[in-house]
Amino acid sequence: MSDYNAEDVRNIALVGHAGSGKTTLVEALLASAGAIAEPGSVVKGTTVCDSDAMEKELQHSLDVGITGFAAHGKHINLLDTPGYPDFLGRTLSVLNAVETAAIVVNAENGIEPLTQRAWKAADNRNLCRIIIVNRIDGDGVDLAELTAQLRDTFGAECLPINLPAEGGKRVIDCFFNPAGDSTDFSSVEEAHGQIIDQVVEVDEALMEVYLEQGSELKPEQLHDPFEEALREGHLVPICFCSAETGAGIPELMEILVRLMPNPAEGNPPPFMKGEGAEMKPVSVDPDPSKHAIAHVFKVINDPFRGKIGIFRVHQGRIVPNSQLFIGDARKPFKVTHLYRIHGSELIEADEGVPGDILAVSRVDDIHFDAVLHDSHDEDHFHLRSIECPVPLFGLAINVAKRGDEQKLNDALHKLESEDPCFHIEHNAAANETVMRGLGEVHLKVLLRRLSEQFHVEVETKPPSIPYRETITAKAEGHHRHKKQTGGAGQFGEVYLRIEPREQGAGFEFADETVGGCIPNQFIPSIEKGVRQVLEEGAVAGYPMDDVRVAVYDGKSHPVDSKDIAFATAGKKAFIEAVLKAKPAILEPIVKIRITAPDSNMGDLAGDLSGRRGRINGSESKSLGRIVIEGEAPLAELEGYESRLKSITGGEGSYSIELSHYAPVPANIQKQLADAYQRASDD
Repeated sequence: MSDYNAEDVRNIALVGHAGSGKTTLVEALLASAGAIAEPGSVVKGTTVCDSDAMEKELQHSLDVGITGFAAHGKHINLLDTPGYPDFLGRTLSVLNAVETAAIVVNAENGIEPLTQRAWKAADNRNLCRIIIVNRIDGDGVDLAELTAQLRDTFGAECLPINLPAEGGKRVIDCFFNPAGDSTDFSSVEEAHGQIIDQVVEVDEALMEVYLEQGSELKPEQLHDPFEEALREGHLVPICFCSAETGAGIPELMEILVRLMPNPAEGNPPPFMKGEGAEMKPVSVDPDPSKHAIAHVFKVINDPFRGKIGIFRVHQGRIVPNSQLFIGDARKPFKVTHLYRIHGSELIEADEGVPGDILAVSRVDDIHFDAVLHDSHDEDHFHLRSIECPVPLFGLAINVAKRGDEQKLNDALHKLESEDPCFHIEHNAAANETVMRGLGEVHLKVLLRRLSEQFHVEVETKPPSIPYRETITAKAEGHHRHKKQTGGAGQFGEVYLRIEPREQGAGFEFADETVGGCIPNQFIPSIEKGVRQVLEEGAVAGYPMDDVRVAVYDGKSHPVDSKDIAFATAGKKAFIEAVLKAKPAILEPIVKIRITAPDSNMGDLAGDLSGRRGRINGSESKSLGRIVIEGEAPLAELEGYESRLKSITGGEGSYSIELSHYAPVPANIQKQLADAYQRASDD
């Protein structure tokens, strides 16, 4: 039996930009709780959460690290997330497993790009939040100014709950003790008063008591309204610490244990039942006596332990030898072993209660985002998906050695099953397999895994750009397909109209025939012929979208009309109509965010302009850096990382995400169409 219950669990994801010290902070908390003898070192590769060889080599987290420990009678689960923008999908995937997002900020670097993206994602998920300002003893830090920036960026509800003292060597509690020593800025009394004022605003009865007895409210009186303020986003505590020196770690631990929400106090997870328009919210309670419900938020393909599914228990109890269903499967699997996670270690567990983060191994059917449950009453349950960025960086890959094709295919699909922002696609027009991720570092790491873990060597090249085709005007098409051979012939005649739809609206097919001019059984064949053109393209060989097609007339033959005849007639009538409808080739336009020394602003602006891009704005940051935001065609960004490194002397970085599709310039459309025509003629 577990030695704690759901009320004792705290689930906290540490999120923030690379270099903010999240992994070192985990080490400090583990050591403070006595879970490890002494803190490990990122530089030496001895930390609990960065256990992978590549993480040790790069000295950065590349995946989510998970650990749990006991502290002051509570069970704390910490999820250490990567801070590279390239691995944002892995960070976002854990947000459904926690009640609290701890936004970790490097006091020396201030608010960085991924800090803001992590905040936005936690806000969208409706998580309780806490800001941890780390490295408060860094050279030249101005913590008063940083606090003002945090409040300006994230809202006035962000308030210090403790304060640094003696130049960041100590941290003074401002919540549990209303009076204290002198601090580096502000004062204990001022910070305490601000927190209390913010908390009592959510509880009218407590507000009256507060006005009567002043600030002498006990922590026990404040606990419930404090949790409500966290849930509503009415309060975001700011904590100060130095993970390297240990300053503020005991104070942070007390806040995590006494003030962060347990599974019953946090905002409930967004569980739904049903699909599409029938989907409805359902309540899942952290009650151990109800049916078991858990959610898989991470999958690992381990060469020795098989497929490992890591999940959060949201309701009920799970014990070894339990029978669990995966999603809507009719047949359950047996939980032969149940594990807790401590970095790379799997430790046998005898029970999982609501709030627990556990793992099972050697379950081939388990998959990311699956809901596990022990009763068919919970069939069709799922968590509302977290919106992940679209993977746009691509590499076309092929095996270096013939005969490894199946081996490569298996390895790619295993990698895809682990990462919500890694996709494999096959471009039929270019006859190439493309792996897509969030950045060059993302793809380099996966290529190393292909080589080192799966022993597959590949050759890579830049992929074809994922252009699309569409139409910009209305038109009509007609084709009569007639074929006569020695036996039965083929006959089908089709008239159709096409018109453009709004971008993103997709394809619509309508049957507007009257009087039985085309028998009903042949209408699906016409649609099949049209869809073939949608897949293969009509102008340059790229998929076509955002088109409405309506069949309004035609003819049939009582003997010679067949499915293939109407499929062919529909296809050729559609192509004729497309060529009349002012077809356009669309290219992906991406939002680009560049971080670089501010002295390179002019060169970067000129280079982006030369790539048919534009700058939408810029923002000065600390330490002489600038963040540039703009847009550019994806086709123009091939090799951009090398160019950026050249301009900035290796100091620049960038990230991209899909913005929209836009028509290519006329000269490029002609080049693409001519190349497609030549290939077709050959």
